[in-house]
Amino acid sequence: MTRCRLCGSTAMGSVVDLGATPPCESFLAADQLDRAEPAYPLHLRVCTACWLAQIPPLITPEETFKEYAYFSSYSTSWVEHARTYVADAVRKVGLDSEGSEGSEGSEDSDAFVVEVASNDGYLLKHVVDRGIRCLGIEPSVNVGAAARDAGVPTLTEFLSPETGAAVRAEHGPANLVVANNVYAHIPDVVGFTQGLRALVADDGWVSIEVQHLLTLIEENQYDTIYHEHFQYYTVASAIRALASGGLALVDVELLPTHGGSIRLWARPTEAAGEPSQQVADVLAREKAAGLQELSGYAEFAARVAKVRRDLLKFLIEAAERGETVVGYGAPGKGNTLLNHCGIRPDLLAYTVDRNPYKHGRFTPGTRIPILPPERIAADKPDYVLVLPWNLRAELTEQLSFVHEWGGRLVFPIPELSIVEVNS
Repeated sequence: MTRCRLCGSTAMGSVVDLGATPPCESFLAADQLDRAEPAYPLHLRVCTACWLAQIPPLITPEETFKEYAYFSSYSTSWVEHARTYVADAVRKVGLDSEGSEGSEGSEDSDAFVVEVASNDGYLLKHVVDRGIRCLGIEPSVNVGAAARDAGVPTLTEFLSPETGAAVRAEHGPANLVVANNVYAHIPDVVGFTQGLRALVADDGWVSIEVQHLLTLIEENQYDTIYHEHFQYYTVASAIRALASGGLALVDVELLPTHGGSIRLWARPTEAAGEPSQQVADVLAREKAAGLQELSGYAEFAARVAKVRRDLLKFLIEAAERGETVVGYGAPGKGNTLLNHCGIRPDLLAYTVDRNPYKHGRFTPGTRIPILPPERIAADKPDYVLVLPWNLRAELTEQLSFVHEWGGRLVFPIPELSIVEVNS
C-alpha cells in the first residue's frame, strides 16, 4: 500500500503512470550494454490529505548520488543564475557590513553560508569570491571533489538531522542555508527538513528552489518526473513540509528555471512572522488551478499521451523521408522522455552533451550513444531534438550554427515545436 511520506495517509490519487524506466542518471558504459538493466515503476500520485505529489521511494539516494553524472557548471545560464542569486541573497539576508536588507556595505566576515547539495561549487564559488565563509554539503564523491578543486570547502555527506547538528557544532549556525534543486530529491522529507533547521541560526534564513507543480501540470512537463525526484511541490504542500522540521514560509518567488520553479524563503518558526502577500497570491493561484482536489489533475495523463504521440509521429515520418535526427543534451529529464516514448537509435541516432563525463556512454534504457557536441557540426543533421527544453533561449543561441546547412531545432515540450534557427 502506498503511504504519503509527509503525512502518512494512504488516500492517494493517480496523476500519471509512465510505466517502468531505469534511473535517469544511470548512464551505461560500453561494456555494460549486454548486461541486465533494472527498471522501476514511475507512477506519480498525489496525497489527497496533504496534497504532496510523489512517487514511491524505489531507489535510494545512496544508489544515485554517490557517483553522479550531473555537473552544474556545464550550464552557462545556470551558473549566471547562481551568481545573481548570491548577489541578491547577500542583500536580502544582510550578509554585509550593514547587516540589513538592501544595504550596500562590504561583506560581513562573521557571516556563514551553507549550501546543501552544492554539486561542483557552481554557486558557492560566488560566495567564496565575496570573502564570505561557507561550506558545501554534497553527497556525490566525484562532483564534491571538483568543488574542492575549485576552492569551495565541501563536506561529502548526505544531510540528516545528525549531519546538520555536527556541522553546526563545528562551524557554528548558518546565517543562510541554501538548498537549490534538492528538496525533491530526498525521500525522508521530515528528516531532511529537520537537518535544515539544525544548520540554520535561530534568526537565520533557509532558501529553497524547487520545481513548481503548478507549471509542471499546466505545461505538460512530465519528463521532470523521474526516480531522483521523489516529490513535487506546490507552495501549499511546501508549507506543510517545512513545518514538519520547525520552519515557516515567509516569502516565495516565481522563477523561470526548470520550466517554472519556486524559491521558498523560510525561517525558524519562532522568528518567521507573517508571510508575504506573494505567498497568499501563489496559494490562490494553486487553488484556482484545482491542485487541492483530484479534478485539477484529471486531464494531465491525456496531455502527456499526446506529447508522446506527436514526438513519435515526427520521428517516424522523418525516418521515412530519410532525414537525420540527433539529440542535444543528455539530462535526466531527457531519459524519462526517451524511455516513455520508446525512442531508440533507429529514430535518434545519437545525442551530444557538453559534459565529458558522459562521452562514450549510452542513455539508460534506450541505449542511445552520447557524443561530444562537435559531432553536430561535423554530421550536419536535418533536425536537432533539444532534450533540455527548459534552456530553450540559451541553447537556441548555442545551436544557431545549424542554420548554415538548413538544420532545424525540435522542442518536444510543452508541445512539439519545430523552429528555424537564425544566425
